[in-house]
Amino acid sequence: MTENEFKKVCRLSDLKDKIGKRFYIDDVDVALFKVDGKVYALNNVCPHKHAAIIYDGFIEEGKVYCPSHGWAFNLDTGKVGTTNRGLDKYEVKIENDEVYVKVFKKELNW
Repeated sequence: MTENEFKKVCRLSDLKDKIGKRFYIDDVDVALFKVDGKVYALNNVCPHKHAAIIYDGFIEEGKVYCPSHGWAFNLDTGKVGTTNRGLDKYEVKIENDEVYVKVFKKELNW
């Protein structure tokens, strides 16, 4: 398998509506959410506290709210409001009740 390809993560039926689930895909910590039949994949690490807790956030009006401090991340974009700050969003596809996600590793430039 090459980098940047879709990886099978789980069955669609493994995800409960509006309840996040945590997965590691190629060493990337990912939070998956199923909302009204659509699946979203975001980086699971909160940029504020650097804690892997986003999967445990609550869903409301198209956003996931961090359980630690309440930041609201848009499920479609991963962003906080209209800023460029937020979580990485990953591509999702569903085939035959299987959920596939394509992640990318963030390169840190210190």
